[in-house]
Amino acid sequence: MPDKSTVTWLEGEQTHSALWYSENRLLPPKKIVLADDTIPADDAYRLACEGTALLWRGDFQNARQLLQAIARRIDRPRKKKRVSKKNMQEKLNDNASSAITNDVFNLHRLAQSQRSRTLGQILIRVDPNHQIALRRAPTVVEACYEAFGEINEPYLVSLRELLGLVGAHEWRKKGVVIRALDANGTLRIYPHYGVFSPIRGEYLELVANAVLPKALSLNSTAFDIGTGSGVLAAILAKRGIEKIIATEIDTRALICAQENLLQLGLSEQVTVAEYDLFPPSKAALIVCNPPWIPARPSSALERAIYDPESQMLRGFINGLAAHLEANGEGWLILSDMAEHLGLRSRAELMTWIENAGLIVLGKESIKPHHPKVSDATDPLHAARAAETTSLWRLGILPA
Repeated sequence: MPDKSTVTWLEGEQTHSALWYSENRLLPPKKIVLADDTIPADDAYRLACEGTALLWRGDFQNARQLLQAIARRIDRPRKKKRVSKKNMQEKLNDNASSAITNDVFNLHRLAQSQRSRTLGQILIRVDPNHQIALRRAPTVVEACYEAFGEINEPYLVSLRELLGLVGAHEWRKKGVVIRALDANGTLRIYPHYGVFSPIRGEYLELVANAVLPKALSLNSTAFDIGTGSGVLAAILAKRGIEKIIATEIDTRALICAQENLLQLGLSEQVTVAEYDLFPPSKAALIVCNPPWIPARPSSALERAIYDPESQMLRGFINGLAAHLEANGEGWLILSDMAEHLGLRSRAELMTWIENAGLIVLGKESIKPHHPKVSDATDPLHAARAAETTSLWRLGILPA
Protein backbone atom coordinates (compact mmCIF):
# COMPACT_ATOMS: atom_id res chain seq x y z
CA MET A 1 0.00 0.00 0.00
CA PRO A 2 1.10 3.61 -0.53
CA ASP A 3 2.82 5.66 2.12
CA LYS A 4 0.25 7.71 4.04
CA SER A 5 0.69 10.72 6.28
CA THR A 6 -0.87 14.17 6.65
CA VAL A 7 0.37 17.30 4.90
CA THR A 8 -0.66 20.91 5.46
CA TRP A 9 -0.51 24.11 3.40
CA LEU A 10 -1.69 27.71 3.50
CA GLU A 11 -4.40 28.92 1.16
CA GLY A 12 -5.09 32.56 1.74
CA GLU A 13 -4.81 32.87 5.49
CA GLN A 14 -6.33 29.48 6.20
CA THR A 15 -4.44 26.27 6.93
CA HIS A 16 -5.60 23.20 5.02
CA SER A 17 -4.65 19.56 5.47
CA ALA A 18 -5.05 16.30 3.59
CA LEU A 19 -3.65 12.78 3.49
CA TRP A 20 -0.49 12.20 1.47
CA TYR A 21 -0.41 9.20 -0.86
CA SER A 22 2.66 7.96 -2.69
CA GLU A 23 3.24 4.54 -4.24
CA ASN A 24 6.71 5.71 -5.28
CA ARG A 25 7.65 6.36 -1.65
CA LEU A 26 8.04 10.08 -2.24
CA LEU A 27 8.39 11.81 1.11
CA PRO A 28 5.58 14.18 2.09
CA PRO A 29 6.45 17.67 0.84
CA LYS A 30 7.76 20.04 3.49
CA LYS A 31 6.78 23.13 1.52
CA ILE A 32 3.69 23.51 -0.66
CA VAL A 33 2.78 26.56 -2.73
CA LEU A 34 -0.27 27.09 -4.91
CA ALA A 35 0.18 27.13 -8.67
CA ASP A 36 -2.10 27.57 -11.68
CA ASP A 37 -2.05 28.19 -15.42
CA THR A 38 -0.14 31.47 -15.04
CA ILE A 39 3.10 29.98 -13.67
CA PRO A 40 5.98 29.94 -16.20
CA ALA A 41 7.52 26.53 -16.83
CA ASP A 42 10.99 27.79 -15.85
CA ASP A 43 9.69 28.98 -12.48
CA ALA A 44 7.90 25.68 -11.88
CA TYR A 45 11.06 23.76 -12.80
CA ARG A 46 13.18 25.84 -10.42
CA LEU A 47 10.76 25.35 -7.52
CA ALA A 48 10.50 21.61 -8.18
CA CYS A 49 14.28 21.26 -8.21
CA GLU A 50 14.43 23.08 -4.87
CA GLY A 51 11.96 20.58 -3.39
CA THR A 52 8.97 22.93 -3.30
CA ALA A 53 5.73 21.18 -4.23
CA LEU A 54 3.18 22.91 -6.45
CA LEU A 55 -0.44 22.27 -5.50
CA TRP A 56 -2.29 22.74 -8.76
CA ARG A 57 -5.32 25.03 -8.87
CA GLY A 58 -5.63 25.51 -12.62
CA ASP A 59 -6.76 23.51 -15.64
CA PHE A 60 -5.91 19.81 -15.35
CA GLN A 61 -4.72 19.46 -18.94
CA ASN A 62 -2.46 22.49 -18.49
CA ALA A 63 -0.92 20.72 -15.49
CA ARG A 64 -0.11 17.77 -17.75
CA GLN A 65 1.56 20.09 -20.24
CA LEU A 66 3.57 21.71 -17.44
CA LEU A 67 4.72 18.26 -16.28
CA GLN A 68 5.94 17.52 -19.80
CA ALA A 69 7.74 20.87 -19.93
CA ILE A 70 9.56 20.12 -16.67
CA ALA A 71 10.52 16.67 -17.99
CA ARG A 72 12.02 18.27 -21.10
CA ARG A 73 14.10 20.59 -18.92
CA ILE A 74 15.35 17.67 -16.84
CA ASP A 75 16.23 15.58 -19.87
CA ARG A 76 17.83 18.21 -22.07
CA PRO A 77 21.60 17.65 -22.37
CA ARG A 78 23.87 20.16 -20.70
CA LYS A 79 26.04 22.02 -23.14
CA LYS A 80 29.28 21.03 -21.43
CA LYS A 81 28.40 17.35 -21.60
CA ARG A 82 27.07 17.22 -25.15
CA VAL A 83 28.67 14.52 -27.25
CA SER A 84 28.19 13.62 -30.87
CA LYS A 85 26.34 10.45 -31.82
CA LYS A 86 29.62 9.09 -33.16
CA ASN A 87 31.46 9.68 -29.87
CA MET A 88 28.53 8.31 -27.89
CA GLN A 89 28.52 5.12 -29.95
CA GLU A 90 32.29 4.75 -29.53
CA LYS A 91 31.88 4.95 -25.75
CA LEU A 92 29.02 2.47 -25.82
CA ASN A 93 31.10 0.08 -27.93
CA ASP A 94 33.92 0.37 -25.40
CA ASN A 95 31.48 -0.47 -22.61
CA ALA A 96 30.10 -3.43 -24.54
CA SER A 97 33.46 -5.19 -24.48
CA SER A 98 33.88 -4.99 -20.71
CA ALA A 99 30.27 -4.65 -19.53
CA ILE A 100 28.82 -1.69 -17.67
CA THR A 101 30.27 -1.19 -14.23
CA ASN A 102 28.34 -1.25 -11.01
CA ASP A 103 29.07 2.48 -10.62
CA VAL A 104 27.44 3.33 -13.95
CA PHE A 105 24.31 1.45 -12.95
CA ASN A 106 24.18 3.11 -9.54
CA LEU A 107 24.62 6.57 -11.09
CA HIS A 108 21.83 5.79 -13.54
CA ARG A 109 19.55 4.72 -10.69
CA LEU A 110 20.40 7.89 -8.76
CA ALA A 111 19.61 10.06 -11.76
CA GLN A 112 16.29 8.26 -12.25
CA SER A 113 15.45 8.74 -8.58
CA GLN A 114 16.22 12.46 -8.73
CA ARG A 115 14.18 12.80 -11.91
CA SER A 116 11.22 11.04 -10.28
CA ARG A 117 11.47 13.27 -7.21
CA THR A 118 11.48 16.46 -9.28
CA LEU A 119 8.59 15.37 -11.50
CA GLY A 120 6.65 14.38 -8.40
CA GLN A 121 6.41 17.98 -7.18
CA ILE A 122 3.22 18.85 -9.08
CA LEU A 123 0.40 17.82 -6.76
CA ILE A 124 -3.31 17.22 -7.31
CA ARG A 125 -5.89 17.35 -4.55
CA VAL A 126 -8.34 14.48 -4.79
CA ASP A 127 -11.59 14.86 -2.91
CA PRO A 128 -13.44 12.03 -1.09
CA ASN A 129 -14.40 9.10 -3.31
CA HIS A 130 -11.65 10.00 -5.78
CA GLN A 131 -13.17 13.14 -7.27
CA ILE A 132 -11.03 15.94 -8.80
CA ALA A 133 -12.51 19.46 -8.77
CA LEU A 134 -10.36 20.93 -11.56
CA ARG A 135 -11.31 22.15 -15.01
CA ARG A 136 -11.05 19.41 -17.68
CA ALA A 137 -10.11 16.81 -15.07
CA PRO A 138 -10.67 13.20 -16.17
CA THR A 139 -12.75 10.73 -14.23
CA VAL A 140 -10.26 8.78 -12.13
CA VAL A 141 -12.61 7.02 -9.72
CA GLU A 142 -12.04 3.48 -11.03
CA ALA A 143 -8.28 3.91 -11.47
CA CYS A 144 -7.78 5.31 -7.96
CA TYR A 145 -10.11 2.79 -6.36
CA GLU A 146 -8.16 -0.08 -7.94
CA ALA A 147 -4.91 1.28 -6.49
CA PHE A 148 -5.97 2.81 -3.16
CA GLY A 149 -9.34 1.33 -2.31
CA GLU A 150 -12.09 3.44 -0.78
CA ILE A 151 -10.99 6.81 0.66
CA ASN A 152 -13.57 9.04 2.31
CA GLU A 153 -11.39 12.08 2.92
CA PRO A 154 -9.31 14.38 0.71
CA TYR A 155 -5.75 13.44 -0.21
CA LEU A 156 -2.86 14.78 -2.23
CA VAL A 157 -1.04 12.75 -4.86
CA SER A 158 1.59 13.72 -7.39
CA LEU A 159 0.22 14.31 -10.87
CA ARG A 160 2.81 11.93 -12.28
CA GLU A 161 1.64 9.08 -10.04
CA LEU A 162 -1.98 9.89 -10.78
CA LEU A 163 -1.32 9.62 -14.52
CA GLY A 164 0.41 6.31 -13.82
CA LEU A 165 -2.74 5.05 -12.09
CA VAL A 166 -4.84 6.03 -15.09
CA GLY A 167 -2.39 4.33 -17.48
CA ALA A 168 -2.41 1.14 -15.40
CA HIS A 169 -6.20 1.18 -15.39
CA GLU A 170 -6.22 1.32 -19.20
CA TRP A 171 -3.84 -1.68 -19.36
CA ARG A 172 -6.13 -3.53 -16.97
CA LYS A 173 -9.13 -2.84 -19.21
CA LYS A 174 -7.36 -3.62 -22.48
CA GLY A 175 -5.17 -6.48 -21.31
CA VAL A 176 -1.95 -7.87 -22.79
CA VAL A 177 -2.13 -10.35 -25.66
CA ILE A 178 -0.16 -13.49 -24.75
CA ARG A 179 0.90 -15.37 -27.87
CA ALA A 180 2.21 -18.23 -25.72
CA LEU A 181 -1.38 -18.86 -24.63
CA ASP A 182 -2.99 -18.57 -28.03
CA ALA A 183 -1.27 -18.01 -31.36
CA ASN A 184 -4.39 -16.25 -32.67
CA GLY A 185 -3.99 -13.47 -30.11
CA THR A 186 -7.43 -13.89 -28.58
CA LEU A 187 -6.31 -14.68 -25.02
CA ARG A 188 -5.09 -11.92 -22.74
CA ILE A 189 -3.73 -11.31 -19.28
CA TYR A 190 -5.11 -8.30 -17.43
CA PRO A 191 -2.42 -6.85 -15.13
CA HIS A 192 -3.58 -4.98 -12.04
CA TYR A 193 -1.96 -1.83 -10.72
CA GLY A 194 1.29 -2.72 -8.96
CA VAL A 195 1.55 -6.17 -10.60
CA PHE A 196 4.24 -6.83 -13.20
CA SER A 197 2.80 -6.71 -16.72
CA PRO A 198 3.99 -9.57 -18.99
CA ILE A 199 4.81 -7.34 -21.96
CA ARG A 200 8.22 -8.98 -22.54
CA GLY A 201 7.28 -12.10 -24.45
CA GLU A 202 10.62 -13.88 -24.77
CA TYR A 203 10.55 -15.53 -21.35
CA LEU A 204 6.99 -16.67 -21.98
CA GLU A 205 8.14 -18.35 -25.20
CA LEU A 206 10.79 -20.26 -23.26
CA VAL A 207 8.21 -21.70 -20.83
CA ALA A 208 5.77 -22.46 -23.64
CA ASN A 209 8.34 -24.37 -25.71
CA ALA A 210 10.64 -26.16 -23.23
CA VAL A 211 10.35 -29.96 -23.11
CA LEU A 212 8.30 -30.96 -20.08
CA PRO A 213 10.02 -33.30 -17.55
CA LYS A 214 9.12 -36.97 -17.73
CA ALA A 215 8.31 -36.95 -14.01
CA LEU A 216 5.02 -35.20 -14.86
CA SER A 217 3.73 -38.51 -16.31
CA LEU A 218 3.77 -39.94 -12.77
CA ASN A 219 2.59 -36.84 -10.95
CA SER A 220 1.14 -34.08 -13.15
CA THR A 221 1.72 -31.35 -10.59
CA ALA A 222 3.61 -28.07 -10.96
CA PHE A 223 4.32 -25.02 -8.83
CA ASP A 224 4.61 -21.46 -10.15
CA ILE A 225 6.61 -19.58 -7.51
CA GLY A 226 5.83 -15.86 -7.30
CA THR A 227 3.10 -16.04 -9.91
CA GLY A 228 2.42 -12.29 -10.27
CA SER A 229 -0.28 -11.94 -12.93
CA GLY A 230 -0.61 -15.72 -13.17
CA VAL A 231 0.68 -15.82 -16.74
CA LEU A 232 3.21 -18.67 -16.29
CA ALA A 233 0.69 -20.79 -14.39
CA ALA A 234 -1.73 -20.24 -17.27
CA ILE A 235 0.87 -21.34 -19.83
CA LEU A 236 1.62 -24.49 -17.84
CA ALA A 237 -2.10 -25.26 -17.62
CA LYS A 238 -2.51 -24.78 -21.37
CA ARG A 239 0.33 -27.27 -21.84
CA GLY A 240 -1.80 -29.93 -20.12
CA ILE A 241 -0.41 -30.07 -16.58
CA GLU A 242 -3.32 -31.23 -14.46
CA LYS A 243 -2.65 -29.52 -11.14
CA ILE A 244 -0.76 -26.26 -10.59
CA ILE A 245 -0.23 -24.31 -7.38
CA ALA A 246 0.64 -20.67 -8.05
CA THR A 247 2.15 -18.98 -5.00
CA GLU A 248 2.37 -15.30 -4.14
CA ILE A 249 2.71 -13.10 -1.06
CA ASP A 250 1.62 -9.76 -2.55
CA THR A 251 -2.11 -9.11 -2.01
CA ARG A 252 -2.58 -7.29 -5.30
CA ALA A 253 -0.87 -10.08 -7.23
CA LEU A 254 -2.97 -12.76 -5.51
CA ILE A 255 -6.18 -11.04 -6.60
CA CYS A 256 -4.80 -10.35 -10.07
CA ALA A 257 -3.75 -13.97 -10.66
CA GLN A 258 -7.05 -15.33 -9.38
CA GLU A 259 -9.05 -13.06 -11.70
CA ASN A 260 -6.88 -13.84 -14.73
CA LEU A 261 -7.07 -17.59 -14.25
CA LEU A 262 -10.82 -17.39 -13.73
CA GLN A 263 -11.42 -15.45 -16.95
CA LEU A 264 -9.18 -17.92 -18.82
CA GLY A 265 -11.27 -20.83 -17.51
CA LEU A 266 -8.30 -22.31 -15.64
CA SER A 267 -9.29 -21.75 -12.01
CA GLU A 268 -10.08 -25.45 -11.43
CA GLN A 269 -6.70 -26.47 -12.81
CA VAL A 270 -4.71 -23.77 -11.01
CA THR A 271 -4.89 -22.93 -7.31
CA VAL A 272 -3.57 -19.52 -6.30
CA ALA A 273 -2.25 -19.66 -2.73
CA GLU A 274 -0.52 -17.27 -0.36
CA TYR A 275 2.92 -18.70 0.40
CA ASP A 276 6.37 -17.20 0.71
CA LEU A 277 7.94 -19.17 -2.16
CA PHE A 278 7.04 -22.89 -1.83
CA PRO A 279 3.85 -24.61 -0.68
CA PRO A 280 4.39 -27.45 1.86
CA SER A 281 4.45 -30.28 -0.69
CA LYS A 282 6.34 -31.55 -3.73
CA ALA A 283 5.90 -31.23 -7.49
CA ALA A 284 7.39 -32.70 -10.65
CA LEU A 285 7.94 -29.23 -12.12
CA ILE A 286 8.64 -26.00 -10.24
CA VAL A 287 8.88 -22.76 -12.20
CA CYS A 288 10.15 -19.41 -10.94
CA ASN A 289 10.71 -16.08 -12.67
CA PRO A 290 12.27 -13.94 -9.90
CA PRO A 291 13.16 -10.26 -10.27
CA TRP A 292 16.27 -10.13 -12.42
CA ILE A 293 18.26 -7.24 -10.95
CA PRO A 294 19.89 -7.57 -7.48
CA ALA A 295 19.24 -4.02 -6.27
CA ARG A 296 16.92 -2.36 -3.79
CA PRO A 297 13.57 -1.20 -5.24
CA SER A 298 12.77 2.46 -4.68
CA SER A 299 9.02 1.85 -4.73
CA ALA A 300 6.50 -0.94 -4.32
CA LEU A 301 6.04 -0.96 -8.08
CA GLU A 302 9.70 -1.91 -8.61
CA ARG A 303 9.60 -5.09 -6.55
CA ALA A 304 9.00 -7.18 -9.68
CA ILE A 305 12.23 -5.83 -11.20
CA TYR A 306 14.66 -5.49 -8.30
CA ASP A 307 15.54 -8.27 -5.83
CA PRO A 308 17.73 -6.94 -2.98
CA GLU A 309 20.82 -9.14 -2.58
CA SER A 310 19.11 -11.73 -4.84
CA GLN A 311 16.92 -12.79 -1.91
CA MET A 312 14.12 -14.39 -3.93
CA LEU A 313 16.53 -15.99 -6.41
CA ARG A 314 18.59 -17.55 -3.63
CA GLY A 315 15.47 -18.57 -1.72
CA PHE A 316 14.18 -20.44 -4.77
CA ILE A 317 17.52 -22.15 -5.42
CA ASN A 318 18.03 -23.12 -1.76
CA GLY A 319 14.53 -24.53 -1.31
CA LEU A 320 14.11 -26.26 -4.65
CA ALA A 321 15.58 -29.69 -3.86
CA ALA A 322 13.30 -30.19 -0.86
CA HIS A 323 10.19 -29.62 -2.97
CA LEU A 324 11.03 -31.54 -6.15
CA GLU A 325 9.72 -35.02 -6.85
CA ALA A 326 12.29 -37.65 -7.86
CA ASN A 327 13.56 -36.83 -11.37
CA GLY A 328 11.59 -33.59 -11.29
CA GLU A 329 12.87 -30.29 -12.68
CA GLY A 330 13.05 -26.72 -11.51
CA TRP A 331 12.80 -24.11 -14.25
CA LEU A 332 14.56 -20.88 -13.36
CA ILE A 333 13.76 -18.07 -15.81
CA LEU A 334 16.51 -15.49 -15.50
CA SER A 335 18.05 -12.73 -17.56
CA ASP A 336 21.83 -12.24 -17.45
CA MET A 337 21.33 -8.47 -17.32
CA ALA A 338 22.78 -8.41 -13.78
CA GLU A 339 26.00 -9.95 -15.08
CA HIS A 340 26.39 -7.29 -17.76
CA LEU A 341 25.75 -4.60 -15.14
CA GLY A 342 28.45 -5.99 -12.85
CA LEU A 343 25.90 -6.74 -10.11
CA ARG A 344 26.14 -10.54 -10.05
CA SER A 345 28.58 -12.91 -11.72
CA ARG A 346 27.84 -16.19 -13.47
CA ALA A 347 30.27 -17.85 -11.06
CA GLU A 348 28.15 -16.72 -8.09
CA LEU A 349 25.02 -18.17 -9.64
CA MET A 350 26.71 -21.48 -10.35
CA THR A 351 28.07 -21.64 -6.80
CA TRP A 352 24.58 -21.10 -5.34
CA ILE A 353 23.20 -23.88 -7.56
CA GLU A 354 25.96 -26.32 -6.57
CA ASN A 355 25.74 -25.49 -2.85
CA ALA A 356 22.00 -26.17 -2.93
CA GLY A 357 22.59 -29.73 -4.10
CA LEU A 358 21.39 -29.00 -7.63
CA ILE A 359 22.72 -29.70 -11.09
CA VAL A 360 22.09 -27.91 -14.38
CA LEU A 361 20.30 -30.34 -16.70
CA GLY A 362 20.13 -27.93 -19.60
CA LYS A 363 19.56 -24.34 -20.60
CA GLU A 364 17.45 -22.70 -23.31
CA SER A 365 18.19 -19.08 -24.16
CA ILE A 366 16.63 -16.31 -26.23
CA LYS A 367 17.49 -12.71 -27.05
CA PRO A 368 15.01 -10.06 -25.92
CA HIS A 369 13.29 -7.97 -28.54
CA HIS A 370 11.91 -5.00 -26.61
CA PRO A 371 12.53 -1.44 -27.97
CA LYS A 372 15.32 -0.53 -25.53
CA VAL A 373 17.60 -3.17 -27.05
CA SER A 374 18.17 -0.86 -30.02
CA ASP A 375 18.09 2.47 -28.15
CA ALA A 376 21.71 3.66 -28.30
CA THR A 377 20.90 6.73 -26.18
CA ASP A 378 20.00 4.57 -23.18
CA PRO A 379 22.82 4.77 -20.60
CA LEU A 380 22.50 1.00 -20.10
CA HIS A 381 22.39 0.22 -23.81
CA ALA A 382 25.55 -1.89 -23.84
CA ALA A 383 24.11 -4.20 -21.19
CA ARG A 384 20.70 -4.38 -22.85
CA ALA A 385 22.25 -5.16 -26.23
CA ALA A 386 24.22 -8.05 -24.72
CA GLU A 387 21.35 -9.39 -22.58
CA THR A 388 20.10 -12.96 -22.92
CA THR A 389 17.12 -14.50 -21.14
CA SER A 390 17.47 -18.17 -20.21
CA LEU A 391 15.40 -21.02 -18.85
CA TRP A 392 17.72 -23.02 -16.58
CA ARG A 393 16.60 -26.64 -16.14
CA LEU A 394 17.70 -27.65 -12.64
CA GLY A 395 17.58 -31.08 -11.06
CA ILE A 396 18.65 -32.68 -7.80
CA LEU A 397 22.34 -33.63 -7.74
CA PRO A 398 22.60 -37.45 -7.64
CA ALA A 399 23.88 -38.82 -4.33
